Amino acid sequence: MNGICTLANDLVYDQLIALLNSIEAIYGHTMPVCIYPYDDRVEKIAEAIRARPQVQLYQDRASIERWDQFVRQIWDLHPTARQRWGNSDPAYYHRVGTHRRFCAFDGPFERFLYMDADTLLLDSVDSIFAALGRHDWVVYDFQYKDPTHVYEMGTAKLDQIFGLERVQTEIFCSGFYASKRYLFDQAAREQLLQALRNGDAEILYPMAPDQTILNYMVMKSAISSLNLALSLPASQRTGNSVTSPHFIERDHRLYDRGKRLTYLHYIGISSQWFARLCAGENIDFPYRDLFLHYRYLKEPRPSFSTLPKPYNARPSLMQRVIKKVGLGR
Repeated sequence: MNGICTLANDLVYDQLIALLNSIEAIYGHTMPVCIYPYDDRVEKIAEAIRARPQVQLYQDRASIERWDQFVRQIWDLHPTARQRWGNSDPAYYHRVGTHRRFCAFDGPFERFLYMDADTLLLDSVDSIFAALGRHDWVVYDFQYKDPTHVYEMGTAKLDQIFGLERVQTEIFCSGFYASKRYLFDQAAREQLLQALRNGDAEILYPMAPDQTILNYMVMKSAISSLNLALSLPASQRTGNSVTSPHFIERDHRLYDRGKRLTYLHYIGISSQWFARLCAGENIDFPYRDLFLHYRYLKEPRPSFSTLPKPYNARPSLMQRVIKKVGLGR
């Protein structure tokens, strides 16, 4: 069975609802969805999906703990992670909940598409699932242009392990990928841990913990992978990031020079801005109206009584003065 999965807690509730609505806009109730819990704050989510029979909240605690333990073991091997995180507490792991997307390898779908909660589905992904008949891993992004958010680029070990050519062509964003259940079983995980114990751990980038581990898992295992951003003809491929200002909206879809986007990733926009917008604060950010369309596809939109305020606006002079003299928090 095919399905779409995501990672969420109540802090990204509004983004999650927009994503679920965008999936329904394409597939109705025929596409099953599994939500992996970032942490235990999922009461609003659990209530919201009662009316969505195709959506489930993952509750296999043994699977969750298994992957939690796996990533803790990995970061315990890293020579500088705790210094980079600025926290020497051995119980602390930076953004550890993000790794729970790995539970999809134990999850309910034989073939799955993982989408971050801050994405919208804008077109069919049938072709992506079909590609899993020829590959074990399918992505569609341009992360290969910036490997600094995947690996520690200054380490000589990186070139020894993978070679810079592989790094520059095979890395991917962990916000959108398709794969298969049981791809990383216990034996595969132990092989990866052993390689990390033998010195590979130093190449991992601690500030994007799930992304660096996932890239390492795929590249080290040498499984068959495909990046549509590299394999599709230029006439067919599109962008997917909210940082691209040239997309054209038509009928609640986005088009890149006439080609429909498969998905839009609101990467780099904090969940606080979505929450404040949905609470009635007139926050503006790229493709905001598209987000509002899907977030409120089944309920009335909030009304705004003020002019839009850019989410990345510089603080006012008074705010900067207050902060400088130490009166602000």
